[in-house]
Amino acid sequence: MEKVLISFAAALAIGLTAIATAWAQSRIGAAGAGTIAERPEMTGTVIILLAIPETMVILGFVVATMILYM
Repeated sequence: MEKVLISFAAALAIGLTAIATAWAQSRIGAAGAGTIAERPEMTGTVIILLAIPETMVILGFVVATMILYM
């Protein structure tokens, strides 16, 4: 039973961060598309803002790995 709970905790660590990142990127992507349509020089900034939420999934993966192997 302990192994099941550990696996569930690791799945939650990566699953919840993935869902939160998807939600954040959908909002940023929609706003970014409008921004690029009006001001094409902001393309670099929009790409950076889209990449920032990805760190949340990477951190979730690190936490899940730590849960499983420690």
